[in-house]
Amino acid sequence: MAGGGSDPNAKHKATWHIGSWGNPYEGGGRPGKGVVTYSLSPNRQRPMATFIGKGFWNVVRRSRNQVLYFIPPLIVGYATMQWAIERNEYLNSKQGRAEFSDEE
Repeated sequence: MAGGGSDPNAKHKATWHIGSWGNPYEGGGRPGKGVVTYSLSPNRQRPMATFIGKGFWNVVRRSRNQVLYFIPPLIVGYATMQWAIERNEYLNSKQGRAEFSDEE
């Protein structure tokens, strides 16, 4: 025939499939020149190995250092909200309406 894909003696250009969206590892192509990859065996990965001994106390230490940045605004916000609720209840009560009825 005309040198189609089924002919074993056909001349063809050696091309590499890059894969979808340029990922050389997905489509079976060769990786880029100068690309180095490293991997770690799954049985060597221990993400929770020192969580109780070190990680928990690290969270406690870091949270303790941030408490002065978090608690005062929380207290101010709570106090402001309580004042606004009490003021709203007073203004909508019989005494509040009587006091401020002439301002409208």
